[in-house]
Amino acid sequence: MNTCPLDRLLLLPRPRRLRGQAGCYRLGSTGVIEIQGAPPDVWPAARALQADLSVLPGVAWPMRAGAPGRRGADVVIVVDRQCRLPSQGYQLEISARGIRLEARDPAGAFYGVMTLRQMLRQVRDALPLGRIVDAPDFPARGVMLDISRDKVPTLETLYALVDLLSEWKINRLELYTEHTFAYQRHREVWAQASPMTGEDILRLDAYCRSRFVELVPNQNSFGHMNRWLALPRYRHLAECPQGFRTPWGSMAGPFSLSPAVPGSLKLLAELYAELLPHFTSRNFNVGCDETWDLGQGRSRALCERKGKGRVYLEFLRGIHRLVRQHGRVMHFWGDIILQHPELVKELPRDVVVLEWGYEADHPFAEHGARFAASGIPFFVCPGTSSWCTIAGRTRNCLANLWAAAVHGLRHGAVGFLNTDWGDGGHWQYLPVSYLGFAAGAAYSWAGRANADLDLPAVLDLHAFHDAAGVMGRLAYDLGNAYLRPGVLRHNGSILFDILQNGPDWKLPPRATAARLQTTREYVAAVLAPLSHARMARPDAALIQDEFRNAGRMLAHACNRALMLWRGGPAGRSARLALAEEMRIVLGEHRRLWMARNRVGGLQDSVRNLELRLQEYSG
Repeated sequence: MNTCPLDRLLLLPRPRRLRGQAGCYRLGSTGVIEIQGAPPDVWPAARALQADLSVLPGVAWPMRAGAPGRRGADVVIVVDRQCRLPSQGYQLEISARGIRLEARDPAGAFYGVMTLRQMLRQVRDALPLGRIVDAPDFPARGVMLDISRDKVPTLETLYALVDLLSEWKINRLELYTEHTFAYQRHREVWAQASPMTGEDILRLDAYCRSRFVELVPNQNSFGHMNRWLALPRYRHLAECPQGFRTPWGSMAGPFSLSPAVPGSLKLLAELYAELLPHFTSRNFNVGCDETWDLGQGRSRALCERKGKGRVYLEFLRGIHRLVRQHGRVMHFWGDIILQHPELVKELPRDVVVLEWGYEADHPFAEHGARFAASGIPFFVCPGTSSWCTIAGRTRNCLANLWAAAVHGLRHGAVGFLNTDWGDGGHWQYLPVSYLGFAAGAAYSWAGRANADLDLPAVLDLHAFHDAAGVMGRLAYDLGNAYLRPGVLRHNGSILFDILQNGPDWKLPPRATAARLQTTREYVAAVLAPLSHARMARPDAALIQDEFRNAGRMLAHACNRALMLWRGGPAGRSARLALAEEMRIVLGEHRRLWMARNRVGGLQDSVRNLELRLQEYSG
């Protein structure tokens, strides 16, 4: 028999209240799982529990539905809408007589079963006695996955991700979309992208619903439309067809729809009419962030007459009317409206603002207070800090997620949306983001209870399923490699920049040769135990290869910087060595991409890596 006191079990998220007792409940070879109330909704979770029990030697427990109040089953799952537990909350009691799980709604029952399954993962044949009373801080706890820069995951990848996130009590998923839905009348936009089809969405939506995850439609609808506007058919809708200025320099090509062109809303109406019927969610994220070019092109005169903020708001209202026609609630990014605080009060009262920011010091407190004062409901939207890094930014990630949870809760945010972007070729592999997904799930469920979460340990148990205890610590520490060169940059890592840029780029002086050498040694030391991992996952070998190639990319960035900018050997032999390293990185990146994603976007992802190879070979 293998047991452990209830308060020493590692659970993700850790429950709000947990009280253990002496003793344990032994799982016998015979027993019954009974569902009382909402059997069709609870059955999938109960079936997963039944499968977990069947792994134990000689254990095969049947399942049945029962009338409320009946006794006699070993595991009783009760859904009682009259009970005093909050929505999504549950009470799990393990006594010497058996296991009783109570919830007010099927979602709460599902989350209680997920907690029970995590307990069984650690104690197997004997459950510690005690009681858990649990409920979430935020009613909506989501993950947004970028599928437009440049990875479009396979359905199998998305199914596996939904399984993982729903076990961690995440109840919302968004697939950030610019051009990667297969709109039937706009084939040229997605022709090379291997997009999500309508049937894909229908399948994924049903899969999510059975796990109490809301699949929220997402289509950027103002800025970030460059994949559309670069094509001749749509160019007349662009605010700045030839490019525009930003606070940090010039950008080539079009970017945003122009509010001055009536056809802009007509295009969006057509897209919404095709996209939205595939989703059961009544929410819709229309984006509308980072419209840097507004007022620099076709809407210049309009903005001079009305003001840029007013023009933005009026176009937003036009989008809102379209969304309302479909019976949806409009969600949109709040960065632009915050630049015009006097207009916040004029927002439609039924919208939801998405307050995003990805640095440890992002002003969630200040911005949250503004939205709270306006009465407009809002989400806090931090991120995994994985993009533009290769291996993540662990320290920044955890601080950013924690600040969002603390200040969002304090100012009454109605949701927490953890974002995972793919800028710069989406070079980070999906398991790199598990750390951020797990921390976000914990902090958004019950922040106070999870403040001192042992993240490497829970990643080993509930993400990587690594009996050797290698992968959690490895992922955590590799995600801190960005600190070693001594140069911190906004929203990314200097090691990523070294691979993105050509030889004329200037490496910051603080990234000295000694620091780069130390970084390379640090990466090698972190990766040294990788082969000793013992992951009980079907993709265990793939995960090892993904972290191994991430390490190659980080080490190559150090070698490249030492050669080009810090006085290392720059002769032919050094370049040939770099070329050989890059060939391995490129070959593995292509192979690993295809293991989880569709082919569309791969060529865009490897473009800068191929330029580096040409540079070495030239």
